[in-house]
Amino acid sequence: MPNMDPKKTPAVEQDPVVRSGNFKEVSAGYTTYEMARGEAERCLNCKNMPCVFGCPVGVQIPSFIQKIKEGDMAGAHAILKSTSNLPAICGRVCPQESQCECKCVRGIKGESVGIGRLERFVADWGMQHADELPKAEAVALNGKKVAVVGSGPAGLTCAGDLTKLGYQVTIFEALHTPGGVLVYGIPEFRLPKALVRQEIATVEALGVEIRTNSVIGRMETVDELLGEYDAVFVGSGAGLPNFQKIPGENLNGVYSANEFLTRINLMKAYTFPEADTPVRVGKRAAVIGGGNVAMDAARCAKRLGAEEVYIVYRRSEKEMPARVEEVHHAKEEGIIFKMLCNPVQIEGDENGCVKRMQCIEMELGEPDASGRRRPVPKPGSEFEIDVDTVVVAIGNSPNPLIKSTTPGLEAQKWGGIIADEDGRTSKKGVYAGGDAVTGAATVILAMGAGKKAAAAIHADLSGEE
Repeated sequence: MPNMDPKKTPAVEQDPVVRSGNFKEVSAGYTTYEMARGEAERCLNCKNMPCVFGCPVGVQIPSFIQKIKEGDMAGAHAILKSTSNLPAICGRVCPQESQCECKCVRGIKGESVGIGRLERFVADWGMQHADELPKAEAVALNGKKVAVVGSGPAGLTCAGDLTKLGYQVTIFEALHTPGGVLVYGIPEFRLPKALVRQEIATVEALGVEIRTNSVIGRMETVDELLGEYDAVFVGSGAGLPNFQKIPGENLNGVYSANEFLTRINLMKAYTFPEADTPVRVGKRAAVIGGGNVAMDAARCAKRLGAEEVYIVYRRSEKEMPARVEEVHHAKEEGIIFKMLCNPVQIEGDENGCVKRMQCIEMELGEPDASGRRRPVPKPGSEFEIDVDTVVVAIGNSPNPLIKSTTPGLEAQKWGGIIADEDGRTSKKGVYAGGDAVTGAATVILAMGAGKKAAAAIHADLSGEE
């Protein structure tokens, strides 16, 4: 019988007071098959499948959910893996509420089906039962080679899809650990590193080679790769932090979110002094910005011992780009939200360390190019916040290295590589996707771009659609 409960089956989560003091995963998702089946029974199995059209990688959502209802977990897992190379990651960090779940018919009168939670449950089941599942059959190589720059979600997806089509694929990763933003950007409490390693291992098992410590544009250029490979996909992400350009941003204790999270995630600052990568937080920290990265940075600062952590955002909560779930979790953990506020100066002490931040109140005017109402300063509303640490989380741009070392590769003024919707760039044989094209966005959109680029590469090199 269908489950007509208007609300989703709740996921199991750590108590906010407990979890704000550790880096263990906040949500355990559905911990029993009965919980997952109960939620799966809420799916109406719509014939026109609107949820599928909301998924950037086209996961066959009603089909895998139907298998859960039938108790066929292996079948559900096979359907998931047929379109997504990273389902355990997607189930945790995708903004389902603005993609597949926002298209769900059940959401018209009540809450949508918990598609993300079900995806996570099936993916985790697959990892736990990996030895029992049939191994992917080896695909005969077609004699063509593709280089992929970057081992983030775009690169891993593109590489995985091409390998399944018979291409010999090598990923070049600049850092010492593969995963891109999955390992250096998203905190352990949202996405455990061991799980990312396990997902990457499944891509390597397909036959993908990953070379770390390989900075393309320095070690080799894209043109040199084209001399060895039949095509190059650039999925190098957006690792160049943006700043507000206000006085005091060079003081000790001011971080870009990129540096702050990389030190914590990839360099294990949260284990200091076991790992020799200290991060100075102090008693009070302020994070400038309102996206998922800002929430991650604020929640990390709390876990590193800050007694008060502020989110300082120049618009109202309605305009915040962060996921509703992330904002909710941050509030539960005691993060203080300073909305309609904008920093104008950071002040330091005699040692050059942050001691306070000057802000001004804002009010919303007419919509700007993003469609959000433009914040306008309120004269005479200046105030101060005493802080020891400031994290700037107002977005990242693509690193200019590849653009500057690749003649004929056209890019936007702000640095994004210009590519069509299938990833083809202005340079023959070079494709691009993910944050390197769009600027900082979501994991699933990067995966969708990698999938489209893989299809385009295959079409161009084989003549097959």
